[in-house]
Amino acid sequence: MGLKIYNTLSRDLENFSPLNEGHVSMYSCGPTVYDYIHIGNARTALITDIIRRHLEFRGYTVKLVQNLTDIDDKIIARAQTLGISSGQLAQTNGQAYFEDTQRLGIQPADVHPKATEHIPEMIDLIKTLIDKGAAYVIDGSVYYRVNSFNEYGKLSRRKPEDLLAGARVEVDERKEDPRDFDMWKAAKPGEPSWESPWGPGRPGWHIECSSMAMKHLGETIDIHAGGEDLLFPHHENEIAQSELATGKPFARYWVHVAFLKIDGKRMGKSEENFIFLREALDRYPAEVIRHFLISAHYRHPLDYSLESLQKSESALNRLNNCLEALQKYNDEAPEGSETDDAISSNSSETNTNLLSAIQNMQKRFTDAMDNDFNSAQAVGSIFTLVSQVNKSIASSNGVLPHTLASAFRKLTEICEVLGIYANNDHNSDKTAENLDPLIELLLEIRQDARNQKDWDTSDKIRDRLKQLNIEIKDTREGSTWKFIS
Repeated sequence: MGLKIYNTLSRDLENFSPLNEGHVSMYSCGPTVYDYIHIGNARTALITDIIRRHLEFRGYTVKLVQNLTDIDDKIIARAQTLGISSGQLAQTNGQAYFEDTQRLGIQPADVHPKATEHIPEMIDLIKTLIDKGAAYVIDGSVYYRVNSFNEYGKLSRRKPEDLLAGARVEVDERKEDPRDFDMWKAAKPGEPSWESPWGPGRPGWHIECSSMAMKHLGETIDIHAGGEDLLFPHHENEIAQSELATGKPFARYWVHVAFLKIDGKRMGKSEENFIFLREALDRYPAEVIRHFLISAHYRHPLDYSLESLQKSESALNRLNNCLEALQKYNDEAPEGSETDDAISSNSSETNTNLLSAIQNMQKRFTDAMDNDFNSAQAVGSIFTLVSQVNKSIASSNGVLPHTLASAFRKLTEICEVLGIYANNDHNSDKTAENLDPLIELLLEIRQDARNQKDWDTSDKIRDRLKQLNIEIKDTREGSTWKFIS
């Protein structure tokens, strides 16, 4: 049926067609790193990860950009409370974010831009908007004229008189319109600042994402994802300033992930009812938390409870037990050693039923994920096959080893899209064996950079490998590496 995505902008399920055939540009709003992330934040990051995995599974080449907001009012306030610099706080919590998401099995984005590293791009975008009459300067601060964009409110569908509700808009009688939002904030004593044509200051929240998205993906991107709490004002303001500046659509498909709830209320730091992801990962395996977070469609609220996690743990035990039972057949029957046609022509009824179940699982899984990434239905298709496999093994009635090996391969391939099957020791050893020469090559490149005193390249290789749970240790005899948990 082809891939369909529910587009928040049109409030409709639309056929997906990327701007450039076979290639998808995707931007996801990342964390404001004033603290560790909680499980509710993790749901949005995980859904982004699964969308990307499925797009790649369907043959697309995906470029994913996920930013880190490392300068913000919350970061400054928290740093002042702790008696450290905002840069130190952002660095510590940014690293913690990568550690936590890697533990959850979330693959790093292709680019993780930081706001503080894109100040020139932000200044250029603000200049463009001033030149177009869409922004104005007051005492070193720059504000966006909301009424300069005729389509303002088209994403959130809010009436003009309601547009102040829920917005991060400071009360400032100097502004032309109470709805106008800041793009550049004049420096205050004791706060970090950068030089600009309007005097020292720092960027506003909304201009950061517009600048970083366009810097790394171009003026129009295919998919823009984020939590539903960002729909207004953040995403609304991104559209207004980006589209007025370029005259082009900013994002073609808008994807918003619903809240995670606890005791019927939205989980959030403002509600003081959150659970840090790292604390949850200390209690439950990453696969269990992943399974729980995708057990409902991403546009539907999901209630967090110990009972729900226990159900996910029980379900994954069934899956892993099934795959462990199947793996010996896969080890003994290498892929391609016997075709499905050959298997079908020499099959019992039980064997034929299992082959049919494998094919049905593939179709049901793909149809579910193609229907706006319906992970709940996709998971259901997996466990339907698990039940059939268990029946087939228990019957011992003419099931061919190659069919069981095929079931193993298809299940693991599909589970990889959702990230809910951890490689066992056998596969991990094989992965390490394949990675060894690649990492050794990276270490050689890094050593060449160190010899040339190119510390930026050296540090970048080390830091990116650490995001992949590979730790580099420099010694007098050279550099070594190891996996870390």
